[in-house]
Amino acid sequence: EAIQKETGAPAYAGKVGPEEDPNFVDMAYRVVADHIRTLSFAIADGAVPSNDGRGYVLRRVLRRAVRFGRQNLGAELGFFAKLVPTFVNLMGKTFPELIEKQDHVTAIIRDEEDSFNRTLDKGLVEFQKRAEGLKKGGVFPGADAFFLYATMGFPVDLTELMAEEKGLTLDRQGFEAAMEEEQEKSRKAHLENQMAGMAGKDMRLVAEQTAHLVGQGVTATDDSHKYTWNQDLTGCSVKALFLGRGETEDKIGFVPEIKGGTGMVGIVLDKSSFYAEAGGQVYDTGSIVSTGGLALKVSNVQLYGQFVLHVGEVEGAGTLKVGDAVTCKVDYDRRAPIAANHTMTHVLNFALKDVLMKDAKDSTLTDIDQKGSYQDETKSRFDFSWNGPLKPAQLEAVENLCAERIAGAYPVDSYVASLADAQKISSLRAVFGEKYPDPVRVVAVSNHPITEMLSNPQDAQWNDYSVEFCGGTHLSNTKEAEAFCLLSEEGIAKGIRRIVFVTKDDAKKAIAEAEAFEAKLKKGESLDGEALDAEVKSLTQELSSLTISAAKKAQFRDRIDNLTKKVLAFKKKRLANISGEVVEKAVELAGSTPGNKVVMRFDFGVEGKVAKQIITGFCKKIKDKALMLITADTSADKYMVVAGAPKALKDVDCKAWATAATEGTGGKGGGKKDMAQFQVVGLGSIDGVLEKAKTC
Repeated sequence: EAIQKETGAPAYAGKVGPEEDPNFVDMAYRVVADHIRTLSFAIADGAVPSNDGRGYVLRRVLRRAVRFGRQNLGAELGFFAKLVPTFVNLMGKTFPELIEKQDHVTAIIRDEEDSFNRTLDKGLVEFQKRAEGLKKGGVFPGADAFFLYATMGFPVDLTELMAEEKGLTLDRQGFEAAMEEEQEKSRKAHLENQMAGMAGKDMRLVAEQTAHLVGQGVTATDDSHKYTWNQDLTGCSVKALFLGRGETEDKIGFVPEIKGGTGMVGIVLDKSSFYAEAGGQVYDTGSIVSTGGLALKVSNVQLYGQFVLHVGEVEGAGTLKVGDAVTCKVDYDRRAPIAANHTMTHVLNFALKDVLMKDAKDSTLTDIDQKGSYQDETKSRFDFSWNGPLKPAQLEAVENLCAERIAGAYPVDSYVASLADAQKISSLRAVFGEKYPDPVRVVAVSNHPITEMLSNPQDAQWNDYSVEFCGGTHLSNTKEAEAFCLLSEEGIAKGIRRIVFVTKDDAKKAIAEAEAFEAKLKKGESLDGEALDAEVKSLTQELSSLTISAAKKAQFRDRIDNLTKKVLAFKKKRLANISGEVVEKAVELAGSTPGNKVVMRFDFGVEGKVAKQIITGFCKKIKDKALMLITADTSADKYMVVAGAPKALKDVDCKAWATAATEGTGGKGGGKKDMAQFQVVGLGSIDGVLEKAKTC
């Protein structure tokens, strides 16, 4: 009934198959009903339509439903999202989370539906165009189906259904070939990224390599020492030496020894203190040194199955063999800002929930889920679910709370606990859809140790702290982060926002730059008139290039906007008074100028309306002479030439006069015999035009 009400289609009759239901009306009813159910449950569970993974499945489901509703039921734009309340009324008592997240589900479906509707009509037209010349029983080309898929967002199953309705068969093989070609391009690009900085070698351990290691009896790398700080790990044993895939006769890539000058190689050890890239945290760098003097300058560390591969350039002379003893020397100075960024990512996650959920009544979301993160030595990037841009006040509150946690010198505790016990902690934040090991490592930024939390997991006081599952390297105390600056906040997909922030020296630099700019801004706020106009332009340009707090930048923009209003008021007042002043000067000049042409420069910018007023005022007072007015806008590096004559003056052609004066300047304009106007870019020619105007 709800579908019929929203679409205006004939009532559902339960018909099945093309003979009973030739227009696929009842089939469309079933598709729409099934798909609104699927999407409502999935989105309430935290998923969102996107371009990959389960998100892409949801996007295809939604587009199929919208297409059936629009094409087979005659629905208007936006019908699909309107079905959510009816579905929630039907299922909400059994599944209360649907009621809780109804507004969120509706908003996500509405946004996705609106986006698809903008391309659906174009896609239908494009499909009709490409299917037009095909006879019934023919084949719809796979390349055309891929074009619709890649450029119009049409899932291939929609194209196939549309083809079937026209009696056509989709060339699935051709579509898959086009898809495979595109994927191969993507794979090559991904491989090139992975091989960047690796001397063109493929340094990945895929199934062939890991199987070889297992077959050789190489045991898993013990990487528990990655949580050790400022201490070299001695007594490590080389278990495998890797030149790269395809770099040996058997193409697997392993060798028994390497020598100085070998170049880029990979080393697998029995134990390591290096952190392999995982969980959004970048890898450690440093060196692996042998007792014989040969060393590996480690530039990348990756985890492949149970093996940690250290990749880098061989330095020094000598030979390194499988079985040799080496020492791991992590660059802890580089790791320190990475750890600061990672720890403060946890604090940010906590701060976002603390600040934004206070405004939950104004939002269609009832929780914030982490959607990804990345930390290196320069910054941290954090993606999370939220349905719109954060307000400047919210950004400021989040930033302040993070800064307060640093100033409060909160301990950072880690503890390995059973998954079942750890999941009972009331304030635990986990990445939606992530599978965690059992036991699991818990990291808390709190004045209370994790063991205390585990002893009383439902205590409400834990809600005041960040508690997460995490295998990354962290600070021991938030004070080691030193400073925090939230640089940007933006949307990267429907319902997904991204924050970028910095800590330590980078944050201090950003804070100092903001303070210096604010001092300039405060000084500018004391100015008036032309000086203020020039300062506003300078401040606006400088602010756009600054790397500072996003909240501060928003505040500064508001203050500059107020100054801009002040400048506009000044200009409006000045221009209101200036025309009379210029007319008087022009009339005075006309009295001392022989002939029937007066040339004058008076700078008030390139305000055509003001110039016309001046010419009109002049012509009312001087009936036997024409006026050419030249006015510059020095800040914009351009000027305007305006010529006008009284109608009684027949022997001056203003258009011809202005054209001749600006010849060779590249000026653009035009006009009539009694009034002409030209604009010229570049003040370098203005003096020449002024002189030429007096003689032509």
